[in-house]
Amino acid sequence: MTSTLHKPFPASWRAEILSTPPLIAPARRFVYPHSLPGEEQALERGALFLHVSPDSGADFLATCALGFAAEDLPSGVWSCPRAEELLAVAGGYAYLIDTRQPEQATLLEQRPVTALLAAPTEGMLLLAGFHNVLALGSDGVRWTSSRLSWEGLTLGELCDGKLHGTGWHMMDDNELPFVLDLRTGQHTGGGF
Repeated sequence: MTSTLHKPFPASWRAEILSTPPLIAPARRFVYPHSLPGEEQALERGALFLHVSPDSGADFLATCALGFAAEDLPSGVWSCPRAEELLAVAGGYAYLIDTRQPEQATLLEQRPVTALLAAPTEGMLLLAGFHNVLALGSDGVRWTSSRLSWEGLTLGELCDGKLHGTGWHMMDDNELPFVLDLRTGQHTGGGF
């Protein structure tokens, strides 16, 4: 699994992606997801290990279970519109972690995340799934678009507060363009 660190927004933390758990771990350790029905064995698929150093507060080790063991799903760490939050994506599962209170991490509903796109001008991090897009802002999840595709999205360019992309239309096996308004989450076009 290849993981990368992305910082499209200012962050009040530093994170190191580890290939294995450290021999000497920080005193604070957190495993995600927290008690999620059906995910009792999630760590058996593997995990993303992070050594996180908040600007204020003690370091901690975050162990984020892989959603799926698929190589083509994203894994890594992204800064968020709120400087104290980080988004850890592990095999398509997205964990929103408040580095000041990491015990309160949230597993986002967009599963799996298939692509991410930062929209710093709009103060959003966009998470695409197979069918729709979720917008994460400084106030948490701002919106989730309605369905844009039968199965599979391609995120294109950001222009004038709009996301351009394509979604697959099953009936004619074709990629159809959509335009998604980042302010409202409403769209025109798409393959569904």
